[in-house]
Amino acid sequence: MIKAYRQFFAQLTIDKVFAYSQLMRFDRPIGILLLLWPTLWALWIAAGGFPDAKNFLVFCLGVVVMRSAGCVINDYADRDFDGHVERTRQRPIPAGLVQPSEALVLFSLLLFVALLLVLMLNIKTIILAFIAATLTLVYPFAKRYTWFPQAVLGMAFSSAIPMAFSAEGQPLSEMVWLIFFTNLIWILVYDTIYAMVDRDDDIKVGIRSTAILFGDADKLLIGLMQIMVVIGLVIIGAELNFGLIYFSAIGLVIGLFLWQQWLIRKRIPENCFQAFLNNNYVGVVVFMGILMEYLELWV
Repeated sequence: MIKAYRQFFAQLTIDKVFAYSQLMRFDRPIGILLLLWPTLWALWIAAGGFPDAKNFLVFCLGVVVMRSAGCVINDYADRDFDGHVERTRQRPIPAGLVQPSEALVLFSLLLFVALLLVLMLNIKTIILAFIAATLTLVYPFAKRYTWFPQAVLGMAFSSAIPMAFSAEGQPLSEMVWLIFFTNLIWILVYDTIYAMVDRDDDIKVGIRSTAILFGDADKLLIGLMQIMVVIGLVIIGAELNFGLIYFSAIGLVIGLFLWQQWLIRKRIPENCFQAFLNNNYVGVVVFMGILMEYLELWV
């Protein structure tokens, strides 16, 4: 193992660093953002306003590190499939820019950095972090055995929510799980839309997804889940006694969901991908609603 690390660092060049950055999807930060926004929702709600500065920094860096680790292990798991899918065939491993053994070394280094970050937090949060890391490791392989890999991704991406409450010294109350499951359903929404982009290729290579499972009912089921997300966000706001600012933000979320439905109406892959990307604005809008509610309380 030590030899693998020595080889990894010995062959570092500008081209290799660039290939590793692509493997970690630094050129496609949408995944970082989709993981970041609900993490910030939870931090602000747990703190009742601005969170502890150390926690804010640790969680922001943790989002980047763990999303990067997730991408690396995902591409390692899909190394025999990505070359057969149009959208992924130029990724570093199928393109021969990164060897599978190098990906594993990089993954372990990212986990080590994540460990250093989480050790700055309390013991309860550390335990939750190990659960989150396990889900991150399991997700890439879930698509081989279940039609609901998006649900596994949802649990992995939502793990930062109880961690945020724990780090802020709050109990894992009903509010935590309300945010957790609202976010999980939102992830089912946007990752099903994302899976619609590759549905034909995934069927050919034997990868499972909710997009394939839902079939012709995909748009309807996505719409129903979007309604569930809105209901969850409304309940969260009501429980926290939020006012007009927050609920105006939820109105914008409804508009964004309607736009996504319009984009996916003909199931054109390029439009489905645009609908997926549009979810970044959903996360931003909800966070801004939460942030401005607490700012109003402070003023």
